[in-house]
Amino acid sequence: MENKPYLTLADVKRIVAAAEAEALAQEWPVTIAIVDDGGHLLWLQRLDGAAPVSSHIAPAKARTAALGRRESRVYEEMINQGRASFLSAPALEGMLEGGVPILVGGQCLGAVGVSGVKSSEDAQVAKAGIAALG
Repeated sequence: MENKPYLTLADVKRIVAAAEAEALAQEWPVTIAIVDDGGHLLWLQRLDGAAPVSSHIAPAKARTAALGRRESRVYEEMINQGRASFLSAPALEGMLEGGVPILVGGQCLGAVGVSGVKSSEDAQVAKAGIAALG
């Protein structure tokens, strides 16, 4: 039987602490979502001032990144370049920049999705969180 790495609660807490620190340092009111490799929600945190809809968008971005094993922005770029058929892809709802997979040793352990500010800034917060894993 094969073994695979997975996100522990301690890992999730490290990721969210670093992501929150980045968002607060920039004064960005965002929602941070972390999912496992199957797109199942492990953590959801809405910072003060974040728009209520961001609590729906952040997990969708994270699921898209985890299930696709790539940043959610890749889908947004494909759609913007005319591949509108991706809008009908099953289980992919957050096809906007801001979902970043957590890749360790070539394996996807899950993803971080952030929503609330410009998409590139959402991605910055997500990447700051993932960087805390080392």
